Amino acid sequence: MNIAALVSGGVDSSVVVHLLKEQGYDPAIFYIRIGMEAEDGYIDCPAEEDIEITSYIAKKYGCHFEEINLHKEYWDNVVSYTIDSVRKGLTPNPDVMCNKLIKFGAFEEKCGKDFDRIATGHYATSVILNSTTFLATAKDPLKDQTDFLTQLTYPQIAKAMFPIGHLMKSEVRQIAHQAKLPSAERKDSQGICFLGKINYNDFLRRYLGEKEGKIVELETGKVLGSHKGYWFHTIGQRKGLFLSGGPWFVVKKDIENNVLYVSQGYTPEAQYGKEIDLIGFHYLSADIWGDFDSVDVKFKIRHTPDFANGKLSRKEDPVYGTIYHISSQTKIQGIAAGQYATIYDADAHLVVASGMIG
Repeated sequence: MNIAALVSGGVDSSVVVHLLKEQGYDPAIFYIRIGMEAEDGYIDCPAEEDIEITSYIAKKYGCHFEEINLHKEYWDNVVSYTIDSVRKGLTPNPDVMCNKLIKFGAFEEKCGKDFDRIATGHYATSVILNSTTFLATAKDPLKDQTDFLTQLTYPQIAKAMFPIGHLMKSEVRQIAHQAKLPSAERKDSQGICFLGKINYNDFLRRYLGEKEGKIVELETGKVLGSHKGYWFHTIGQRKGLFLSGGPWFVVKKDIENNVLYVSQGYTPEAQYGKEIDLIGFHYLSADIWGDFDSVDVKFKIRHTPDFANGKLSRKEDPVYGTIYHISSQTKIQGIAAGQYATIYDADAHLVVASGMIG
């Protein structure tokens, strides 16, 4: 089998190469440059150390190594999506878009089509049921990344390989140590990949600027302070408000008037909800429920090891057509438009569908 392994220089993707070689495969290794590159050269993702380690891994295992530059594709698809979403007052998820449009999208179009499978270091698994490949959760619940893969198409899922999905993170580190891989003790990457070491708010300030607005208590209408632009804040946010007498949480935005509405942590009814509408509902592999009025599901609306229980139903909307709706059994904190809800089967194993919160 002809396999392309996407290697970033981190421990997870490095161990992917080791495992594939142990299984008798000879993967070609690709490092994708996906850092942001604006026309003025403002930001670039520092990749020298990553490339050095990835090159070492390729030499150690005798694999073909190639760098693929997807800067433009990343800017056009992921960075622009992030800026546009924030400008609209939404909460974007660049990692979801990066996986769908870059790692399993633009890479496939550029050279992945020449390979039978694409292997990555994601913590996920796949299973075949009735000749259909389904994305499934990883062994390690703390590291499971299926929520970042929740917008993949069926052809992308069918072609993907997740060699470390059956391992705990500690086991991956142990394999890296035993194999004497230079990435064995590298820290896991944090934050948004295209920013490098640039602060997220500095990035937003560069492209959206600043505009002073009011911070208002939702229940009373009292003005508590000011902010420098609604785009610096997300629903459910606590830090960075600089208000006394808290804790305070962002619970609502008035985009047109640049107003943030906040509520104290002592009034959870303003921060929590149980009803979630989904726009652009997407089945990853197949509709396993068919024509249903209501079905029991597990779901997540952010990256967390914990699942929520709820019922998924459908309704018709004059604007969006068919809208899928989640009624949660428990109250969910910080439901934010623009986030993606990932929907699992009742056993929290198969990733069935996803949708953007409206």
